[in-house]
Amino acid sequence: MFSKIHAAARQIGEAIVGKEMQIRQALACLLAGGHLLIEDVPGVGKTTLAHALAVSLGMRFARQQFTSDLLPADVIGIAIFDREKSGFVFHPGPLFTQVLLADEINRATPKTQSALLEAMEEHQVTVDGVTHALPEPFFVIATQNPAHQIGTFPLPESQMDRFLMCISLGYPDAAAERALLMGEDRRTLLKALPAAMQPSELLAARAALKAIHVASSLIDYVQALAQASRSNGMFVEGLSPRATLALLQAARAWAALEGRNHVIPEDVQAMLLPVTAHRLRTPQSTAAGRDLVLQWMMSVGV
Repeated sequence: MFSKIHAAARQIGEAIVGKEMQIRQALACLLAGGHLLIEDVPGVGKTTLAHALAVSLGMRFARQQFTSDLLPADVIGIAIFDREKSGFVFHPGPLFTQVLLADEINRATPKTQSALLEAMEEHQVTVDGVTHALPEPFFVIATQNPAHQIGTFPLPESQMDRFLMCISLGYPDAAAERALLMGEDRRTLLKALPAAMQPSELLAARAALKAIHVASSLIDYVQALAQASRSNGMFVEGLSPRATLALLQAARAWAALEGRNHVIPEDVQAMLLPVTAHRLRTPQSTAAGRDLVLQWMMSVGV
């Protein structure tokens, strides 16, 4: 059932050199049915990874460059009056695809950012009182530049919470960078990538996650981690119930990728950082960041 996910991982690894862990995390996120936020400095392969994921999973792909003058209608679509039909006709925007790459999402204003909330949560949008369903599967893969860079608008907590995972690629090591310098152009490689699986197969794999067994003691472990985040004083607010559900679903996906039909504590630990780091905030009202969350994880014995 999950063999084609492994084939997709190997294929994506040909385009994104030296980032096997991040590729597996991204695939676990999409397998779990969540949306993915990739945060890092420009030029390290965020957009290439998003494109490679869509191509390898055989899904329709659309890219929207987010800018400060982008309007919600530019993403969702707009209803235009049609004289022949004597009524308004909805013209879908780039959101109506299976994989939307929201490139540099934090360069758009909060109004435009919030236009994605209903789509990400309900897989539908409402325009002029009419609800329009989005294709299935539907994923948002967003890239984000560091908040200190010029021209960025911080994503609100409600928006960050819609992303199941946030990952960071980082700079490549010397061997990977040399392979990039001496290898084929990444855009040329992307054009040559075949689809390793089809959307219907991905939906079937997602449904199969329900069969991954989660013991009662494992539920206790997830609850204990959530309670520890709420009571240790490092964060303004601890993990929400939505976050614990996301953590458990991500752990199921990670167990499946590891070839197991049950979740073990190591699966939860592997997913804890990418699922929680973007959700936790410090008393200074800033994102806790990966280093602080790692410090908290060490304090609770993860």
